[in-house]
Amino acid sequence: MTRRLRVASWNIRKAFGLDWRRDPARVLRVLELVGPDVALLQEADKRLPPRPPALPPAMMRAAGWDWVDADPDTPSIGHHGNAVLMRQGIAAFEVIALDLPGLEPRGAALVRLEGGLVVGALHLGLRRIDRLRQLRRVVGTVRRMGGPVLLGGDLNEWGRLPLPRGWQEVAPGPSFHAQRPTLRLDRFLAGPGVGVSGSGVLARSHALRASDHLPIWVDLEL
Repeated sequence: MTRRLRVASWNIRKAFGLDWRRDPARVLRVLELVGPDVALLQEADKRLPPRPPALPPAMMRAAGWDWVDADPDTPSIGHHGNAVLMRQGIAAFEVIALDLPGLEPRGAALVRLEGGLVVGALHLGLRRIDRLRQLRRVVGTVRRMGGPVLLGGDLNEWGRLPLPRGWQEVAPGPSFHAQRPTLRLDRFLAGPGVGVSGSGVLARSHALRASDHLPIWVDLEL
């Protein structure tokens, strides 16, 4: 039996919108419009230690979300701001909080979901030399994990990133800056055997000025 899974990716800018109001409830309303089963978020925690979450846990639970505790020693919901949210009822069986090389602190949160799909939230660096090293680290790690893979995040890349044979890049459309989207900084990277049946960017008029990025989504056939 074929099952559809919708995965979203979104840099929520610590829940600060274009009006510079921090409004986590607005972020959750926008996610509801996208309708994902899994959400890969960037900048989901405040930057300074102890890195409290930008989305209050009680508010996420009330909205129907669970999340992966990638850094259990902190109140964070992610790792270096990268968080994986799942609709309640979707289970996670393996979690890797991955530190990435580069000039500035970066990381990725990798999670194996029920059924074997590995998803990863990542936010690559501002320098291309760092992005290439970071991507190699992430791809090497998910290959060792095994199974089908979908990575998503703010890749900070204007051009194309080199991918291993059999991988595909899914760039649904311009998502930055949310005020006037022109750059495809937010993308998905799908490993071999992952069937993509559709993708898109939430329209600016629906994004409620909730972040400087627009959320993107992809539909998978599993």
